[in-house]
Amino acid sequence: MWGKRRGTEPLEARSALRARALLSSVALPIAIAAAAFFAWLASATGETVWAVESGIAAFIALVAAIDLVVVWVRIRRRRRAGTL
Repeated sequence: MWGKRRGTEPLEARSALRARALLSSVALPIAIAAAAFFAWLASATGETVWAVESGIAAFIALVAAIDLVVVWVRIRRRRRAGTL
């Protein structure tokens, strides 16, 4: 099953790294701002829902930051190999 290719996909498929970098670089500051705003709301109102929203936004910011690091490493690796 794994050894035989039946589709027309390329042998070495690559993701659109620049598009991923753009999306992550847009999502990161928005998620950080949302986390800060929701944390402020949580402290101002004392409601737990805003603390949960702040945690969710902080998690999204963390995922975007990790994705940016991964994309940068992959772009640098391609430049060194001369395939970009």
